[in-house]
Formats: sequence, structure tokens, C-alpha cells
Amino acid sequence: MTLLVEADRLSKSFGAIRAVDDISLRVSKGEVLGFLGPNGAGKSTTMKILTGFLEPDSGSARVCSFDVVEHPKEAKACLGYLPEGAPAYGDMTSRGFLEFIAEIRGFEGAAKSARIASAVERTGLQGVLGQRIDTLSKGYKRRVGLAQAILHDPAVLIMDEPTDGLDPNQKHLVRKLITDMAKDKAIIVSTHILEEVEAVCTRAVVIDRGRIVADGTAEDLQRRMPYHNAVAIKVDAARADAVAGALSALSSIERVERLPSANGHIQLRAMPRNGSAIATDVAALLREKSITVEEMFVERGKLDDVFRQITTSDVGSGNA
Repeated sequence: MTLLVEADRLSKSFGAIRAVDDISLRVSKGEVLGFLGPNGAGKSTTMKILTGFLEPDSGSARVCSFDVVEHPKEAKACLGYLPEGAPAYGDMTSRGFLEFIAEIRGFEGAAKSARIASAVERTGLQGVLGQRIDTLSKGYKRRVGLAQAILHDPAVLIMDEPTDGLDPNQKHLVRKLITDMAKDKAIIVSTHILEEVEAVCTRAVVIDRGRIVADGTAEDLQRRMPYHNAVAIKVDAARADAVAGALSALSSIERVERLPSANGHIQLRAMPRNGSAIATDVAALLREKSITVEEMFVERGKLDDVFRQITTSDVGSGNA
């Protein structure tokens, strides 16, 4: 795959605060990278360095092979950026702002009109083109910001909380747009919405206190939870001990846990050895022993739980 974003050992401090601490990243064409972390972890600062809005204290960053410090104009020509809050000129109309951005990007005449029309259609702004930006809802302001970011069809797209303030229908539209664009771009999405990672991201990086603490697919991160791939079974209380004993005899099961009971039933959790998939083994055992169960499902590690487990920043630590 074509490597479009490279960051090598980036560091940035603000006084005594180490906002970014030796971060390295690689994002290739076709990848959608979810950039996660608690408030103050250093996400926005890292993105501002990648887009050339801040210079790193040390390390380097390249967009489409252009160093963002040494060749800022060439690097910025290759990327679209949706900053946090989607800042824009509030006294402009949506159309006027997009025309202004198109002209800054070097488009004129028919090419300018075509770029604006495409961005407007993809972000659903047709109904507010004549409206001043400072009168728009938060969701529409976000969509205007997204339209300016994609207007020039950049190879790299960096977005800070792209669905912040959007209603469920608008979130669906933006997520679909990200998915549709992904095959031709390298996309970085900073988000607090963990379901967004599962919905659109091919990979996730978790940052905490300015350092990367996890890097992998959503499935990779979920595997960090001890109960990932465990099989939960609800059985009649009178048969719970016998079922637990039968499950414990399987070589693929490390142990069987008994969870709180309700309405005369016991829930058992069969924990796999080394996180392996055991559902097939458990189902075969139940059939062989003619054991009737009320419910059976495979547990997955929740990203919320993973996020809490691997991030340790104190609220209000001050990092950006």
C-alpha cells in the first residue's frame, strides 16, 4: 500500500506540559485510522503537527512524502483538515465560504463550480447554501467544515471529531462518506465515540499522556479484555453444577465462572485458554450431553472497557 502519512518520533511541549511524547505513525492509502484518547491526551496537538499548524519540538512528519515543516505548501495541498469546532467565517454564507476556500485552493470558473457542487452534494448542504454560517446549527456548521476539507479531493483527510454535534441521520451520512472515500485516501479520524471506530475505522491508535499505548484493529483491542471470546450460558439452577463440570473438562476452556442468578437460572461463563474461539467446542459438548440451555452467546471485549483499561490520564491533566 502507498504510504501517505508518516510521523517519526514527534514531541511537543507547552512549558512544563509534554503534550506529544515521541509519537510515530504510519497511515497508508485505503486506511481509516481512528485516533483515540481521553481529553488532554495529545490528539489535537498531534493532528495540528501533521497538518502543519504547529511545529514539533523534535521529530518529523510527512504528508504524501512532503515534510510538513520544510515543504508546508506542498504538504497542505495534499491534505484536507477538519479542525475541532469546525471554525469558519460566521458572516459568510455557506456558499460564499466554500467559494472562498475553492479560490484559495486555486480553482476558478467551471472547475471551482464543479468542486463546490460535489462537496455540497456529498455533505448535504443544498438547503443552507444561502444562509450565514453563524446562524447555522452546530451540525450544519460541522458539515460546512467537512465540505471545505474535501472540496479539493485531497489524498489525505484529517478530521477532529467529524460527527460532533450531528444527529443520528447526519452521523450516518458522514460515516458513509468516510467509508466511500476511504479506498482512495488515507484518513485519520480523532473521536471520542468508540462505536465510530467499529463503524468506519480499519485501525485504531490509542494515545494517553502524549504517548501511543495501543495500535491495532478494533478486534485487536477487544482481545485485550480477559473475557473476549468467552461463552456465556444460561441454564436451570438445578443443572448448573453439572454443566459447569462438563465445560471444565474441555481442554480449550481454562475455567468456568458462575455469574449472578435470576429467576431460577444461573449464568455460566466459560473462559477460553489464550483467548481462542471456543463456541464450536461448547456447542458440540451441549449436543453430546443433551444439555438444554436458555441462552448462549459469545462475549466480545467492549471498546469502552478497553479504552478505560489502557488509558490512565487524570481528568484535567492539561495536555492538548
